[in-house]
Amino acid sequence: MSAEARIFRVSRLDCRVRPYDWPFARERADEIAAHWERLVSEKPTLYDGRVLLCRDLALPEGEGGALRATYFETSFSGFIAWRDFGFPDKAVRNCFSMAALRSADGAFLLGEMGAHTANAGQVYFPAGTPDLSDVRGEAVDLAASVARELREETGIDIAEARADPHWTIVALGPRIACMRPLHLSAHADAILLRVEAMLAEEREPELARMRAVRSLGDLAGVRAPDFIHAYLAHEFGRKRASGGSCRTDDFYPG
Repeated sequence: MSAEARIFRVSRLDCRVRPYDWPFARERADEIAAHWERLVSEKPTLYDGRVLLCRDLALPEGEGGALRATYFETSFSGFIAWRDFGFPDKAVRNCFSMAALRSADGAFLLGEMGAHTANAGQVYFPAGTPDLSDVRGEAVDLAASVARELREETGIDIAEARADPHWTIVALGPRIACMRPLHLSAHADAILLRVEAMLAEEREPELARMRAVRSLGDLAGVRAPDFIHAYLAHEFGRKRASGGSCRTDDFYPG
């Protein structure tokens, strides 16, 4: 990995949205527009909606407590340019929530993004950049974002899962992944078949497929972001430390 991840649990997320005139979006508007035009020429279904990025992030010193963040509204094209240009504004973070799905037989369930999406081929848990539909008054509801993305990408209703009482935060560079551990009562093979059937019914599903990951070795040759490797290494390591069974390749270096 290019940087060391900080991984810890929090009891709650305290997130607010505030108006902000983002200098990057204003000062580099022409570059952003040109970059977006190139992307759309390759993937015409991309949509330049409104998303939420994070500033004034406060992480707790130890386990528990709250993650506090202030968000601002910007265009998806601005967000993508900021990402693709190498995150030039270091004061801004992409703080998002993910549905960290686990089946009854212990497999983690991750989706591979479809070819028409901005993150084609990437493998991670159901997730999305927070948007205006996640705002409740001044609050940004990342739990609602998890539920929405889970339903849209897999057809699974969050009410079917048992959620951990804590969030697991993976802080790695400009990305802050807020993992909501969700435990499903079905085995991995049954869940994969169910999601596959749902994807087959959609004209242009967001996911190309789902994958079951039972060890980090299952991610060999797969395009998964560093924060996914960090989270899964942490979870498989916890299992091993607690005396649970694991395969010898659980610590594939990613």
